[in-house]
Amino acid sequence: MRRLLLSLIAGGLLCLAFPTFDVWVAAPLALALWAWAWTGVGARRGFLTGLVGGLAFFVPSLSWSGIYVGSLPWLALATLEALFLGLAGALYGWLSRRGSVRPLAFALVWVVAEGFRARAPYGGFPWLKLAFGQADSPFGRLVALGGAPFVGFVIALCAALLALGAQHALRVLAARRTPGGPTSSRMPSRRFVLPLAGALVLGLAGLAVPLPTDGPSAQFLGVQGNVPHPGLDFNSERRAVLDNHIAATLKAQADVDAGRAPAPDLVVWPENASDIDPLRNADAKDLILETVAALRRPLIVGGLLAEPVGFVSNVSLLFEPGKGNTDRYVKRHPVPFAEYIPNRAFWRNFSAEVDLVRRDFVPGPGPGLFTVKSASGQPIRAGLAICFEVAYDDIMRDAVQTGANVLVVQTNNATFGFTVESPQQLAISRLRAMEFGRSVVHVSTVGQSALITPDGTAHQVTSLFTQAVVRGALPLRDATTLATRVGEAPEWVAAAALLTMLALGLLGGRGAGAGAPDVPGPTKDEDDDDAA
Repeated sequence: MRRLLLSLIAGGLLCLAFPTFDVWVAAPLALALWAWAWTGVGARRGFLTGLVGGLAFFVPSLSWSGIYVGSLPWLALATLEALFLGLAGALYGWLSRRGSVRPLAFALVWVVAEGFRARAPYGGFPWLKLAFGQADSPFGRLVALGGAPFVGFVIALCAALLALGAQHALRVLAARRTPGGPTSSRMPSRRFVLPLAGALVLGLAGLAVPLPTDGPSAQFLGVQGNVPHPGLDFNSERRAVLDNHIAATLKAQADVDAGRAPAPDLVVWPENASDIDPLRNADAKDLILETVAALRRPLIVGGLLAEPVGFVSNVSLLFEPGKGNTDRYVKRHPVPFAEYIPNRAFWRNFSAEVDLVRRDFVPGPGPGLFTVKSASGQPIRAGLAICFEVAYDDIMRDAVQTGANVLVVQTNNATFGFTVESPQQLAISRLRAMEFGRSVVHVSTVGQSALITPDGTAHQVTSLFTQAVVRGALPLRDATTLATRVGEAPEWVAAAALLTMLALGLLGGRGAGAGAPDVPGPTKDEDDDDAA
């Protein structure tokens, strides 16, 4: 019971590491509690303690997912994500069944569990990865070395070292209270000091990682046009949404014409700025072309296309003065149960509401990269991501490896109201800037929007459900970070190491994994356990 309570507290504590609390140190502290709670409990109890902790974390942190669709989808999503923490608890509970905290095993389990839930089912849901709450911490800077998985690994390792140090300290106290045990007052033992020293080093190591912001610059304008009202039917007045973005854009251009603001080299509208198909509806197309002519600069429009036949495409469209639509990017990862219904016939047995999605969105063929030139002739190669795609490591990395020197994230947060979803998403874009050494133009229909420099600093962050623009110069960078070059390698190395550890445990025949006391006494093999 104490383990379940501890895991429950850890899940609640981890909520504080993410927006809008932003207490980043809560992450290693929460994981230290989990490492303590899961140690020595075996696989079955480990699954239960992990699941309980996962529910305590995901249920409140994903509450935005049910703001307009009700509690069932929200709780279903939260439970699904919590099951992965249950799996982590089971694996680590079995690996640590002898009763000693095993920092390396805990860190490997954490990375593999996060990688698994980022990929399954239906392409996974990597939202709320541990790294995504660390843009303002020393841990977050490590993302430039190995991506979000490496940040998660280091935090988990640091946390487990804290738990190991605490475990040794309690063992010493327990031994001193035992008749015949040591009673003399002396300095903490090496076993207590070394894990805490290791945790401290890991916690500060990120401060040594540089996040350069140099490079030639270009002027960007992001337009947050706003919607008539929040909710699922935000696009019931699609023409009003389009008109809002045109009006805000022309107002910003008036400041340019009057000399009050610099001319933009590239203008960005958010996802769903034109849900009236701008390639098939003459009125919408004419309005966009007139706006581009007034800007005299390229415009990226987020829209929906009624294609292919019977389906819908969520797209970014590039419009250029005198040329019209010159390029497109189709969203590669449509959201299951929101933009398409997987296995529709099966899920219809549980709810007829699956047919509210009348036409499925189709995935795009590959990375999006729009290339234009600034007024000074500097090439702008904008890598595209639409909405939740910013959370997928491979989608963002593919854009950079394709040649992007700046990233553009277009999103629509109108369906999540005044919730933490938008700040959570902006935090991910900040970490992506640090990971890839790229500026990010993050633009939402309703906020939050911002211009982000490659060190992760968000500039001109807008308020929710207001009409606003973000404008200014951002550096264009071509240098690649180590994280970009190593790609998925850290996750695969972690998976291989964990499989090896599990195989060795099975071959060693070390028992069935029964639970251990909360403060077990030292064993003769404790040094071997501590090393792993």
